[in-house]
Amino acid sequence: MSEMTVRVVRTNGTPRTERPAGQAGTSAPAPLAPRLTTTVPREFVHRAAVAEVLLTGWHRIDEAHFTVTGQWPRLHCFFAPIDGLHDPLLAAETVRQVGSLLAHAEFGTPLGHQFLMRNLSFTVEPGQLAVGSAPAGLELDVVCPQIRRRGGELAGLRYEAVVRREGRTVATGGASFVCAAPAVYRRLRGERAARSDVRQPPLTTPVAPWSVGRTSPYDVVLSPGGDEPGWLLRVDTGHPVLFDHPVDHIPGMVLMEAARQAATSVLRDGGGLVLTGCTAEFPRFAELDVPCRIQARRLPRRLSGESSVLVTAHQEGEQVFSGVVTAAQSPARPIALPGI
Repeated sequence: MSEMTVRVVRTNGTPRTERPAGQAGTSAPAPLAPRLTTTVPREFVHRAAVAEVLLTGWHRIDEAHFTVTGQWPRLHCFFAPIDGLHDPLLAAETVRQVGSLLAHAEFGTPLGHQFLMRNLSFTVEPGQLAVGSAPAGLELDVVCPQIRRRGGELAGLRYEAVVRREGRTVATGGASFVCAAPAVYRRLRGERAARSDVRQPPLTTPVAPWSVGRTSPYDVVLSPGGDEPGWLLRVDTGHPVLFDHPVDHIPGMVLMEAARQAATSVLRDGGGLVLTGCTAEFPRFAELDVPCRIQARRLPRRLSGESSVLVTAHQEGEQVFSGVVTAAQSPARPIALPGI
């Protein structure tokens, strides 16, 4: 009896199963197996845990246009559902991962290069965030209006994405970053890139979880601010999601979560609010071993009726983060999608 072999290959980021064209004693090719789904390599999205990878594939349309597929879990240990809706910050993390994926997989950036995020923004459609009976399958349409190269290598990227679920837009977003080779990054960071002691700041006391929209103190990233207005950033380098792997500075997603929690505290008297977006900038590194003060100020209500809060972060008098968080009244009942 002859032995049949099956080989799984990847074309433009999409897994595909190949079989031999024919077998001994047969007159027709064997049919292709159904397309298989897996996550993209975790290294491509700068995650240590496979469970934190939200993207499942990609395909190049042209030099600056791509489709990317992804999936949001029904339950996540940190980005947990809120009133039956997927956590809007999943959209921010999805947009972030897209940039890393394309830089490595399509623009040739070697693993080990550092990406310095300059800005990140997203908006969501609350009515399309309903958690269904299966994980949310996503398709992202991604365009890259700015691709900067230096010496043949990617030096920077700006990209925009539309996130669809069952053909409906669930989120939009974009980001820009610059790339730094290891030697360049060491020059930028100096001794901080090699020191291990700066990676273990003292863990401060969290504010009450309910006051910032959290259920566990373990997930709170704000501490009481003392005599000054606002809060101090609570940096827990042992957190398995916010600090998925060792770093020499505070990740951008930690600051995004701080902005969300600060805005929640400011708006908590509104009741029934759901985060609808955030536009954030990261003008400089946020250091692990320097106190980081978070301040929030409610802005005039928008014409759309949304509430908005300006959140800033400062270290030693220098601004390291600025973001405008928007929120709206949560829908009375999430819009159900076909098949959910």
